[in-house]
Amino acid sequence: MISYLFSCEHATCAVPEAFREVFRGSEERLVSPDGWEPGALNLAQAFSMKFRTQLVHGDVTRLLIDLDQDGDTRWSEFSMKLPEATRVKLVDRHERPYRTLLKQRVNEDLVRHSAVIHVRVRTVPGEGDVHLRTPADHANAGKFADEWRARLAHGGISVRRSSESLSPGLGADLAAAFPADRYVPMTLEVSQSYFLEGKPLRWETLKKALLASFGEAAAAFPVSAP
Repeated sequence: MISYLFSCEHATCAVPEAFREVFRGSEERLVSPDGWEPGALNLAQAFSMKFRTQLVHGDVTRLLIDLDQDGDTRWSEFSMKLPEATRVKLVDRHERPYRTLLKQRVNEDLVRHSAVIHVRVRTVPGEGDVHLRTPADHANAGKFADEWRARLAHGGISVRRSSESLSPGLGADLAAAFPADRYVPMTLEVSQSYFLEGKPLRWETLKKALLASFGEAAAAFPVSAP
């Protein structure tokens, strides 16, 4: 039996009260796609509700700390102005608890299930694209993404699929923590034009197609019990 985990790192453009002065005069930048990923949280919530599992999502703008990154790449030009001790506290308060929660969820599910399919939900600038990304050395993830892509394409959704080496960051951290035959990670990237403009399909139409095709692919995906 397979369990599902959905997460959304860039869910919000929220800024804690203590850091609002850092972004004074740059409010438009915060609410732009630089500060968050419009529609990502809405889509991730739809997945978690449909498949009855708790959603894990970020709670601050990525211009303060990017939960997907490691090292200096997690900091924007705004957060790089903060003292190093303050940035260390941001890691302790936001990044470390986020990764700990994700790992805890995977560990708990692997006790009761043969595998965990973890979908990290993102939206990206551009129009009319859906992209399924998987780590190059995770065969099960690639197989599942192929199943999902085939069902999406059959429904008329333009979808790309790629396998790639993971750069240092959240994805690599999680992939290294669990057995590749039982932890099935992938990233779903959806063009923001669906959410912001209803192009080339209405947002609700795309969501319905993504949810239905994911369920079909999961039902057809064989994973041997441990």
